[in-house]
Amino acid sequence: MVVFDDIFTWQGWGGKFNLASGRCRLRIFDLSDHGQEKLALLKPTVVVVSDLPYDGPSLKRVTVKSCISHIATLVVERFKLDPQRILFVEYYPQTRYGTDKEHVIAERYELVDFVWHGAKALHPGWKQPSPQLLKTLKDLMARLPDEDSKQGIPA
Repeated sequence: MVVFDDIFTWQGWGGKFNLASGRCRLRIFDLSDHGQEKLALLKPTVVVVSDLPYDGPSLKRVTVKSCISHIATLVVERFKLDPQRILFVEYYPQTRYGTDKEHVIAERYELVDFVWHGAKALHPGWKQPSPQLLKTLKDLMARLPDEDSKQGIPA
């Protein structure tokens, strides 16, 4: 079941300079109820974050990868989730570049593990999902509206 699928914003730090504030696409799935299967999962909540297109100055761009600990901490706090029962995933859709868009960077999913100190996510570590988990993630993402349909939502 989709719990959240929208633009997620966060405030940074640094007072009026608001350093490291940003936005991303956030999707939260609750897999605890699989209908008749009733499969018990150790991490039934899947949180998928991805960068939004950015056309401003590159010095002001904040990526999901650079703020993933801060994002994870805020997601757990705002949605009142148990951090030990969440699978965090960074998603990067396929992109094309070049004069005629002839070059392709394939889509990718990266699992992110944290060391939790109280309610704070620290020391992120990235790894590739297993083939079975990758298929599950792709199936979950295929149920959602197209990426482009959410990009016009104001923060």
